[in-house]
Amino acid sequence: MRKALTLFALAAILTLPLAANSYAEKDIVDTAVANGSFTTLVAAVQAAGLVDALKADGPLTVFAPTDEAFSKLPEGTVEGLLEPDNIDQLRAILTYHVVSGQVMAASVTDGLKAATLNGKTLTFAVDENGASVGGANIVATDVATSNGVIHVIDTVLIPSE
Repeated sequence: MRKALTLFALAAILTLPLAANSYAEKDIVDTAVANGSFTTLVAAVQAAGLVDALKADGPLTVFAPTDEAFSKLPEGTVEGLLEPDNIDQLRAILTYHVVSGQVMAASVTDGLKAATLNGKTLTFAVDENGASVGGANIVATDVATSNGVIHVIDTVLIPSE
């Protein structure tokens, strides 16, 4: 049975500095920069040369890991990915967090699949605890930007080989 995405606990959403629709005049990159909780993501996007892609007209859906999500990775992982020799791997990881088109929380159902910009597929899960994508919990939804939407996740998504 497919369950529709329900709203997350209000307390969980209120702990995040990102409020839905508060950035609707800024693009995805500028929204992430303005928020301040995505400094690692922004640095990675810049290092990978993906700023222009995320500033494009869209619409795009970005599953944005917070700085805290990046800190869960093994020590040295982020620094290693930012090295010039690993930029292709970094791009593959970052584009795994982006879906072409606008996927709003209300349209997410358990088992829904979405193709990412790197060609892999993300699968959503919805249960009584909320929603997740690719195993990462979605902790805030529907942050409107001028070129799409951001959903905040608590884990960096790593595409399988």
